[in-house]
Amino acid sequence: MGDAKFQTRVAIPDYQWKTGYQCNNIFMGSCFTENVGQRMEDLKYPVDINPFGILYNPMSVASGLELLLAAKHFSEDDLIEHNGLWHSFSHHGRFSTTGKSEMLEGINDRLEASAKSLKEADFLFLTFGTAWIYRYNKTGKVVSNCHKIPAAEFNRERLSVTGIVATYKDLLPRIRKQNSNLKVVFTVSPIRHWKDGAIENQRSKATLLLAIDELQNQFPGFCTYFPSYEIVMDELRDYRFYAADMLHISDVAIDHIWQIFEESLIDAESRQLAKKVLKIRNAVSHRPFNMNTPEFNKFIQKFYKNILELEAEYPYLNLKLEKEHFIRHL
Repeated sequence: MGDAKFQTRVAIPDYQWKTGYQCNNIFMGSCFTENVGQRMEDLKYPVDINPFGILYNPMSVASGLELLLAAKHFSEDDLIEHNGLWHSFSHHGRFSTTGKSEMLEGINDRLEASAKSLKEADFLFLTFGTAWIYRYNKTGKVVSNCHKIPAAEFNRERLSVTGIVATYKDLLPRIRKQNSNLKVVFTVSPIRHWKDGAIENQRSKATLLLAIDELQNQFPGFCTYFPSYEIVMDELRDYRFYAADMLHISDVAIDHIWQIFEESLIDAESRQLAKKVLKIRNAVSHRPFNMNTPEFNKFIQKFYKNILELEAEYPYLNLKLEKEHFIRHL
């Protein structure tokens, strides 16, 4: 019984390079991207998360990267109105607004900032969620989001491994030409797209996995893969690791993936520093029953001093917002 195993463990690659507080990171792709990217942002790592909002398929991610490479500015001709809102087929619905000018200002400001981020990034994390795409019938172009426009206005199709590889074989060298220091980490989202059905979801995920494998082989010093999909499928093979819809993963599952991600892809010094940053972040969230006490004043002074010490030791660490919080209470 002592040798009994109750879990199949996924072997994590020994990555040649690691990110950290002195690296700039961009996350693009499905909502799983936001789960991990948000963990890094909360710990004050330099990150840019989904400049176009959530993108589910490899073609939409590629289109977003093309727009960043070109630093394209959107015009009114790039927008479409539906149900009282203006939308962009290149963006998630979170960018949609009732006013055209307001929307254009928002997406163009974000695009300009993220185009700069791509030029300066050390790591680009790309998460593919599905191989299924939607083409707008009027233009034949792949859309990133249908924005609840009637399904009859789109044609739905599944990408091929060959098609995905061809797109990125062209795109990745151009990204690298612009930023020779960049490293790309691919992941596949473990979240199931159940509208496709169980069988089609698996075929879709298999397409993504095979395409990424081919790209890894084509660009060995530039691209790698983090097995988030496999971790959920094998290490967390239990419905208690899922949310109520039985499709999205729970916070416990995200915690587990984050721990593996952190240990394998973030350098040791940054991991130690993150523990100190977490204490400060928790202190910011602290809400005492009474702020007018000597104890709370000591608490504020202690953490304000901690921030000053961290800023002196790690000048690249951005704790501006946390510092302002404690100054307001001094």
